[in-house]
Amino acid sequence: MNGTLSPEKYVVREGRALELATRPTLESPFYASKKECTDLLERHVRQLSEIQQVHYADNRYAVLLIFQAMDAAGKDSVIRHVMSGINPQGCQVYSFKHPSAHELDHDFLWRTNCALPERGRIGIFNRSYYEEVLIVRVHPDIYLRQGVPDVHMKNGDVWKERYRSINELERHLYRNGTRILKFFLHLSREEQRKRFLDRIDKPEKNWKFSMSDIEERKFWHEYQRAYEVCLSATSTAHAPWYVIPADDKKNARLLVSRIILDMFQQLGLRYPVTDAQRAEELLECRKILMNEDS
Repeated sequence: MNGTLSPEKYVVREGRALELATRPTLESPFYASKKECTDLLERHVRQLSEIQQVHYADNRYAVLLIFQAMDAAGKDSVIRHVMSGINPQGCQVYSFKHPSAHELDHDFLWRTNCALPERGRIGIFNRSYYEEVLIVRVHPDIYLRQGVPDVHMKNGDVWKERYRSINELERHLYRNGTRILKFFLHLSREEQRKRFLDRIDKPEKNWKFSMSDIEERKFWHEYQRAYEVCLSATSTAHAPWYVIPADDKKNARLLVSRIILDMFQQLGLRYPVTDAQRAEELLECRKILMNEDS
């Protein structure tokens, strides 16, 4: 292994301004060979699978994983590879795209609140309520079409108020047992260009690409600024943002899986303890089963 898997290196510190230009999109690999990478990720996946069973049985915490990124940064592949060993019965993945007319009749947090994970389960948001302070900030005409009273837009506080709503929601979730990890997959503009070309050149990937991707790419610098302000305003000790170098997909998967494992290991998960009354009940059940006619 060449690089060092040190998750704390990638966290956005609460209250500190973030400059994405100072954060790497590519780092020394955490693996010396393709085989070592595969073995290490398989180990992480196996550990996650084992700990998920305890998490489900423990039933005290919910876990919410949020992924945000520029187009082609690899959100889908990170989720697919890192969570490949997770029991689908204990995990829910939601991809949030343009809100429907029904969703727009509610506050901007409503549709994602409806998808929050229950205790004992893992929820994954592939994009999230953060779109409302990212794409909507880059394209403020979207906000104007949402039918929200424009008082905050007029005085310029709309984004500050939305950051406040998000922080208050995440504090509320934390107090009630939901643990939140937020990942920004940090992709370089040149790497995005290469991945777009790959989607054009390979017929099996054509479906992933459209002219709208080219149009959004024109707003690259506006998105970078929107992410800087958003991550700075909403990374907290109880719901931290991690800026994951994403030009190397394998490195990104290893780092994300390590961060998730570290979080689970800090929860002190355990199987429910069998008390004396329960042990007596189980013993009685055993006697009944042993005495059944075969």
